Amino acid sequence: MTQSHPGISKAVIPAAGLGTRFLPATKATPKEMLPVVDKPAIQYVVEEAVTAGLSDVLMITGRNKRPLEDHFDRNYELESALTRKGDAARLKKVQESSDLATMHYVRQGDPRGLGHAVLCAAPHVGDQPFAVLLGDDLIDPRDPLLARMVEIQEREGGSVIALMEVAPEQIHQYGCAAVEPTAEGDVVRITGLVEKPEAGEAPSNLAIIGRYVLDPAVFDILRRTEPGRGGEIQLTDALQVLAEDERTGGPVHGVVFKGRRYDTGDRSDYLRAIVRLACEREDLGPDFKTWLRSYVTEEM
Repeated sequence: MTQSHPGISKAVIPAAGLGTRFLPATKATPKEMLPVVDKPAIQYVVEEAVTAGLSDVLMITGRNKRPLEDHFDRNYELESALTRKGDAARLKKVQESSDLATMHYVRQGDPRGLGHAVLCAAPHVGDQPFAVLLGDDLIDPRDPLLARMVEIQEREGGSVIALMEVAPEQIHQYGCAAVEPTAEGDVVRITGLVEKPEAGEAPSNLAIIGRYVLDPAVFDILRRTEPGRGGEIQLTDALQVLAEDERTGGPVHGVVFKGRRYDTGDRSDYLRAIVRLACEREDLGPDFKTWLRSYVTEEM
């Protein structure tokens, strides 16, 4: 069994996807930059990593993703204009994104799946455990999932995967975990993983959601992993190898998340995420909920 490595500080955010489900909006704008109320989705993800103590963020990008780098960089012209206008509130919001974390970028020149994207992080990560956060899943900051996962990894070693119960008829949309219980109610031992199983073949109703804390042994496995479902190098396939034999990179645990998750990878769920988050904002919620009730009443 590998030893735990205290002080996990690096987060990897794959962001090289084309965002085809949101065309034509994503023809020239990265899907990660689509606004969720008044912040791009990717900023919520970086903020989550930083809140969990991961201040070193590597973004895996691709062609036409330059706006991601620009967003987390300084914009002196805009800051100067806001300063001259005396607009301190908006100036603070603009500066927040550039002060969040130490940001790094590497291109995934050949988009060959999530496993390949994670492998692109190997030179930056080195031999330390690291977190992977997928931008389509936004986790409510009041439900600190990633911090709990880091805690489990530092105590148990190996890798930790975020899981969530879904309806049996939905499990084919996700990677799925076979598990054994532990003494902690929200923690399970993962014994197997299947990528998007058919409805009757799923080992459980525990779906993998987009948060991982991984042992660096996963890199060697990914280098040997052949393309799987969809002709892509699947991270799930590499994690299956770890789950089968803990001598490879330690045990694989799962944290069963029961908190608030906003899925922005689907158009309908993206709209629901905006509505839910807007309703919970102190500055927008009261007026917006009043209008929403009126609108729904009229439509019904």
